[in-house]
Amino acid sequence: MKEKTIPYKIYLEENEMPTQWYNVRADMKNKPAPLLNPGTLEPMTAQELSGVFCDELVKQELDDVNAYIDIPEEIRDFYKMYRPSPLVRAYCLEKKLQTPAKIYYKFEGNNTSGSHKLNSAIAQAYYAKEQGLKGVTTETGAGQWGTALSMACSYFDLDCKVFMVKVSYEQKPFRREVMRTYGASVTPSPSTSTQVGKRILEAHPGTTGSLGCAISEAVEVAVGSEGYKYVLGSVLSQVLLHQSIIGLETKAALDKYGIEPDIIIGCAGGGSNLGGLIAPFMGEVLKGEKKYRFIAVEPSSCPSLTRGKFAYDFCDTGMVCPLAKMYTLGSGFMPSANHAGGLRYHGMSSVISQLYDDGLIEATSVEQTAVFEAAEQFARIEGILPAPESAHAIRVAIDEALKCKETGEEKTIVFGLTGTGYFDMVAYEKFHDGVMTDYIPTDADLQPGFDAIPNIPEK
Repeated sequence: MKEKTIPYKIYLEENEMPTQWYNVRADMKNKPAPLLNPGTLEPMTAQELSGVFCDELVKQELDDVNAYIDIPEEIRDFYKMYRPSPLVRAYCLEKKLQTPAKIYYKFEGNNTSGSHKLNSAIAQAYYAKEQGLKGVTTETGAGQWGTALSMACSYFDLDCKVFMVKVSYEQKPFRREVMRTYGASVTPSPSTSTQVGKRILEAHPGTTGSLGCAISEAVEVAVGSEGYKYVLGSVLSQVLLHQSIIGLETKAALDKYGIEPDIIIGCAGGGSNLGGLIAPFMGEVLKGEKKYRFIAVEPSSCPSLTRGKFAYDFCDTGMVCPLAKMYTLGSGFMPSANHAGGLRYHGMSSVISQLYDDGLIEATSVEQTAVFEAAEQFARIEGILPAPESAHAIRVAIDEALKCKETGEEKTIVFGLTGTGYFDMVAYEKFHDGVMTDYIPTDADLQPGFDAIPNIPEK
């Protein structure tokens, strides 16, 4: 049988798009531990969660039984504006590296938000509109989630209040302006407009903020504003569910040409992109059908998987959110002003954390100068300027391809190119000017965060 010629870009037809999201929790032998009420230390009920989240999203958050959940037609119609996204064979990169490895990347940056975040933003906005809400609140790091949500809210005529991590608010003013173009209000976090923001500023004067801070502020405003709910761009199981469309499309594209990956790589901050990309492949592993190697890549400056503790911890710095069992650096951990703003969260999705603890996922951390070297190399060879977050996956994909060059193995590598970096030029400028530095926290730097992790007895 003649081998099919693999095109540079593998596109699915619109009628080949997934009509259901895949819920990997249904096939996990060890389910992620439940969210706990910080007051009672009992599992959060649907009623308790509905005080913060939309009702349908609460159902999705608590569902670890149903493997497939229908994507509403209105969401699927919106997806068609920018999906299916291409799976690209990186022929140019392979040639430049002189590697026998075959490299593919799923490109999620082909929309105005610039990243994969729109996949979940439109779903969450849809359910908010269906519930008759006035608007939603959220946090954002680098700004891609905030941009995606502001687009989605604009589509459904919902108000959108965004708390943007202060360092990113200052480093990425243009992404802030995209949010405002779509009608969102954007507040640097921590701010003086919330009680929790004031407390954080009092405890950490001059702080550049963190995603944990911004979450606390967004939740406070949602709970205190009638007709508003809080939505989140990563970490929660509902978000990983929506992002499974990435992996489902990737698998369908590979199956078209009979391609089986050996290694699947994704950057990891809260876990939405990684969880979405690996979902259907992990499902095959959990059912004993296939074997793949999964690699989560995180920044050395915020190493929740590689150096964190697997424990119940607060999802936010202000300690107003439920407790989640996850790999964490402590909710009080204040990361350095790393330029990959979307990877500066202190914890990791409970789903990813459980899979990692079960040995089904590997994790590695990389320093930001090495990440930007890979980003620049990729831009020059493949013609796409990647987001700093995405470039973490690029760094490790290149490293794995170079290992194949040494061994002569023809491994197939797939990685997630989560978005573009056209609003991250301050970071690229610092790299090109030679003033970008690497920061790796010492054990002593991490200890205060660990000391503040609540001691929750296992039941």
